Amino acid sequence: MKQFLAFIRKEFFHVFRDRRTLLIMFGLPVAQIVLFGFALTSEVKDITLTVIDQSGDVNTQQLISKIKSSSYFVVNESTRDYNRIADDFKKGRAKCALIFPARFGDDLQHGGKVQLQIITDGSDPNTAKTVVNYITAITTAYQQQVSPSQRLPFVIIPETRMLYNEEGNGSLNFIPGVMALVLMIVCTALTSVSVVREKELGTMEILLVSPFKPLMVLIAKAIPYLILSLANFILILVLAVFVLDVAIKGSIILLFLESMLFIITCLSLGLLISNTTNSQQTALLLSMMGMMIPTMIFTGFMFPLENMPKVFQVISNLIPSRWYFLIVKAVMLKGLGFSYVWKETLVMLGMTVAALTIALKNFKTRLS
Repeated sequence: MKQFLAFIRKEFFHVFRDRRTLLIMFGLPVAQIVLFGFALTSEVKDITLTVIDQSGDVNTQQLISKIKSSSYFVVNESTRDYNRIADDFKKGRAKCALIFPARFGDDLQHGGKVQLQIITDGSDPNTAKTVVNYITAITTAYQQQVSPSQRLPFVIIPETRMLYNEEGNGSLNFIPGVMALVLMIVCTALTSVSVVREKELGTMEILLVSPFKPLMVLIAKAIPYLILSLANFILILVLAVFVLDVAIKGSIILLFLESMLFIITCLSLGLLISNTTNSQQTALLLSMMGMMIPTMIFTGFMFPLENMPKVFQVISNLIPSRWYFLIVKAVMLKGLGFSYVWKETLVMLGMTVAALTIALKNFKTRLS
């Protein structure tokens, strides 16, 4: 028994001396509890709303004030210009538009029935349906406030339209997220073990004595994975179009080039992880766990970023898949051009340059 207890004590010493093991045991659960507790929620908040008020009467002002007082909407300045709707949706300034027709108050009081139009961003069907439910509930509450009796003397009928997704296809938000998730994990995981494998197999000496410069070695390791990842992207795109019936509304060439840039960004992160680790297990752990969970949480295709605390929204800006997800939705689903995604493109390009620069500086030309 003394030998057995001594062996147990030795294992405890090993665990306490290994900081990575302690980080996995205690740091990962704490991070998951914090992230899942604050970030993962089905409730939608801070929805940017554009109001087109053609009537401008007391009833529309009261209903707009009721919407503003709720915690779900951030109402833009009211306008009468219908062209403002398309511009706000394209530039991401609005996820919903509420249109009041002319003579809204008069028709409501004298006709007993009036319609208002709700336009939502159908590229995210779940959020769009939730937004419609919110506005419908606020409208119903307003009717009951004006007429507390059980039988209402007038009825406000919301007319709903899903912009970019008239048929309400739920795959439209799923496909860009899966593309970002698959490419991020596969590209990063494959390249993360490339340099480490050479170290473990003892073939790194051959690379170090070769006439190649360190940059050429890294590029040579990344090119095969780049080609395979592009083939993977084409496969996902074919399945999305022919199996899930998702139409590509924008430029296929632009989508291909943006995807290539995102793949290069992921490969750069994989090379960075590969140059800073000494075992394939550690490299895989960092690439899988370190990239999969942030991509699922901070990209925006599973849980709206607007619901999260400001700290998590800032952290999401450091995740490359978040920017690629926005690009795919804009180009593939909304049919927008490069003028609407150039900022996201510059962010990914900056991440790529930074990751490659750090990876090159950490590439050791001498074995310790």
